[in-house]
Amino acid sequence: MQIDQMTVEGKRCPLGIDVSTPAFGWSYITGTIRSQQQTAYRIVVSMSEQCAANGTGDLWDSGKTVSRNQVHVLFKGPRLQSRHRYYWKVQVWDQADRMTESAVSWWEMGLLHPEDWSASWIGEPDQERNERSALPIFRHEFALDKPVARARAYVCGLGHFELRLNGSKISDNVLEPGWTNYRRTCLYCVYDVTDQLLQGANAVGLMLGNGFYNVTGGRYRKFKGSFGKPKCLVQLEVTYADGTAITIASSPEWTAAAGPITFSCIYGGEDYDARLLQPGWDQPGFANKAEWNPAATAELPSGVLKAQATAPLKVMGTFRPMNVTEPVPGIYVADFGQNFSGWVELTVAGPRGALITLTPAELLKEDGTANQKWTGSPTQFRYILSGDGEEIWAPRFSYTGLRYVQIEGAVPADWVQHSTSLSQAGVRLLRLEGQMIYPDMQTAGSFECSDPILNKIHEIINWAILSNTKSIFTDCPHREKLGWLEQIHLMGPSVAYNYDVQALLTKTMEDIRDAQQPNGMVPTTAPEYVVFSEQWRCFRDSVSWGATYVLCGWNLYRMYGNTRILAEHYEGMRAYVDYVTACSDQYIVQNGLGDWYDVGDGDPGFAHNTPVPHTETAMYFHMTDVFAQIAELLGNHHDAGKYTELREQIKLAFNRTFFNPETGGYATGSQTSNAMPLVLGLVDDRRKSSVLHRLIDDIRRHGYHTTAGDVGHRYVLLALALNNRSDVIYDMSRQTGHPSYGYQLAHGATTLTEAWDGPTVGKSQNHFMLGHLEEWLYGGLAGIRYHYDAELESYQLMIQPFVPVDLDAVRAALRLPAGNVRAEWRRDSGNQLTMKVTIPVNCDAEVYIPSSSAAEIHESGIPVDHCPDTELVRMEHGCAVVRLGSGHYVFTSAMQPTAPTHF
Repeated sequence: MQIDQMTVEGKRCPLGIDVSTPAFGWSYITGTIRSQQQTAYRIVVSMSEQCAANGTGDLWDSGKTVSRNQVHVLFKGPRLQSRHRYYWKVQVWDQADRMTESAVSWWEMGLLHPEDWSASWIGEPDQERNERSALPIFRHEFALDKPVARARAYVCGLGHFELRLNGSKISDNVLEPGWTNYRRTCLYCVYDVTDQLLQGANAVGLMLGNGFYNVTGGRYRKFKGSFGKPKCLVQLEVTYADGTAITIASSPEWTAAAGPITFSCIYGGEDYDARLLQPGWDQPGFANKAEWNPAATAELPSGVLKAQATAPLKVMGTFRPMNVTEPVPGIYVADFGQNFSGWVELTVAGPRGALITLTPAELLKEDGTANQKWTGSPTQFRYILSGDGEEIWAPRFSYTGLRYVQIEGAVPADWVQHSTSLSQAGVRLLRLEGQMIYPDMQTAGSFECSDPILNKIHEIINWAILSNTKSIFTDCPHREKLGWLEQIHLMGPSVAYNYDVQALLTKTMEDIRDAQQPNGMVPTTAPEYVVFSEQWRCFRDSVSWGATYVLCGWNLYRMYGNTRILAEHYEGMRAYVDYVTACSDQYIVQNGLGDWYDVGDGDPGFAHNTPVPHTETAMYFHMTDVFAQIAELLGNHHDAGKYTELREQIKLAFNRTFFNPETGGYATGSQTSNAMPLVLGLVDDRRKSSVLHRLIDDIRRHGYHTTAGDVGHRYVLLALALNNRSDVIYDMSRQTGHPSYGYQLAHGATTLTEAWDGPTVGKSQNHFMLGHLEEWLYGGLAGIRYHYDAELESYQLMIQPFVPVDLDAVRAALRLPAGNVRAEWRRDSGNQLTMKVTIPVNCDAEVYIPSSSAAEIHESGIPVDHCPDTELVRMEHGCAVVRLGSGHYVFTSAMQPTAPTHF
């Protein structure tokens, strides 16, 4: 067995780990040998690389541990020390007791204790601030008199910061640190700056931005509020080659001045006056110190310092304008051809003091100018030229969602040939580039098929996911940027099919913990920057949103094998279940948002088709059911019994209230009304067929269109997929009339939109909350389903594809923490089906192979019932079910040529 990736806390060779019991993991390369299993492991952790290489665990040696587990194996050695780098490797044994060992890897601890910080919080010198006050910059010079062996920078800048050393930005990360409830948690970042320091004179510079820490208003804002004035904490620790060390720490000895950023709001945009930039301010030997004053000692934030564990935000993609128009004389509009979140970088040349105004937009007005009606108005980015040749600029501390950018004050001469002459315009726009920002996280999956519509749906869902993945999952990148919670548990599996979001989901749990109220209530957003009044209680207190605390934790376990997260948040999750129980009316939850943004007339957003108490109570049942399983998993048997009993009480009340024996369905008979009970286990076995029948009838009556919304749509798809009716989902997915994904595409959407109406209603054009089809594309059409099982200590896989009569091919891949999964099928004109399957080492799978007969199935040319590496288990729903171990497999079979295979 060959070990592939080695991780600590889900990351390879991470800096700044600040958990006391880090979790180890390793994956395997799937080779030519099949059915390989790990039977034991041994982890050694050492203080030196040499000891680890020799297999000496001078800090901790797990010993040979009989176990299949390879994900989230907790460190059980002595107390770990701040700043230390630890080296580790793992030895593994297969079923023949053959041992293989990994290369040596490492991780580095952060600053674990308050006393580890010698730096002081500093801010700008005391002065009156207003919305137009320039943001401060800080500098400090220091000397290093010996060669440097190692250097780390530990930095927290609130709301955001940019750290510079000797004239250069220290990394390509942006918008650091991540957003939190700053009264509870403040994140610091750790950088390896060894190569950026010089023997001799050095200078450190730092710019501050407002971020969500200080929302000033002044232009568009979702809300206005502040945790305090911007401030920073910088600790630069340098170890010389001779082993001695020095610390350069922020203090009032540092100096501060007004910087060139004259306005910055996380919502309203950013202004930069290049005339105010002081050349060399972040370099040693800077002479112009007249405008600099000692930094002020800043008040300590109340939040606890914690290392940022999520992947850093970076510019991960760029776009050049597809075309530029001049809808109004002197006003130009560039179309990047793709809706994305980020900012625009420009290169310009022109006279000193000239002003360029950039207005981002998702849609255009009828006259071709920027339309900001639904996405924050006005949001603008402004740049004043210094006049020093070609100038390059992009914002630093504010981003937005856009497809178009309106340009005033400059002429894009390269693109608009019929524009005003350059001599009259004065400012030349030499280059314009859209820069998309999202975390530098590992891509986990890929999907494609022979249907262009399904491929395009997959694309727009992913554009929306990436656009709304920052240091939290946002609802939209322009109007709100808030962490509405329901999308995290409902879309979590879809997102995880595409990206490794373990760290971000873990941060979500921590954000929820910080937002939870003393009575146990979990608000609808976390961090909770906007507190809705009692008049709008449903916008703050809704079970379908708050249940994320329980369901996100469960997803972290099922998708990543993380059981520690359940133990860490157990009391908080239990408190929320108890809160909802206390607020219920005999186990019926009366208030909340329900199936938000379903299809109907009237006010957009509010549920039209399904009673709010139905949806909220169904979710109350679901989270209680899951919490009972969590209690059992953690060995809390008393709680497991208590909440299992509560679950049954909720089920009785739900069926008593919402089941209609005359119709054989639930509540109003809407798609959500019947789908949620089917999926969540609220329907008695004898009634399942009837309820499913009514769900399908309603979908057909609506022309294979959904009527469900943000909450219900996922359960409509799951109810069909789990009851062998993916044929109905397939027909729904191919529709182009309203409401459907195809309708959005037909009307020009390049990302998934907030409303099913897409661009035709002008709401947000960049929401991922309705992207639940993504889960079916991987789990239904390609058939890859998986979960981690702590009792079996491994991932359990099911490859169960749906093969429609008019679809020729599907290919999907998924990287699990255990290794790579692949499922691919292709059908030729003679109805011969070829399936290619890859199962990771140390995993088991059941594979469903569509076939008219088991005798027609071959694996690599061998009849499946004679193949030594496969076990034919049964025939089910027109498929042969085969049990496999790890390896690469190629199955061929003959299919029935007439009807679709239902799964």
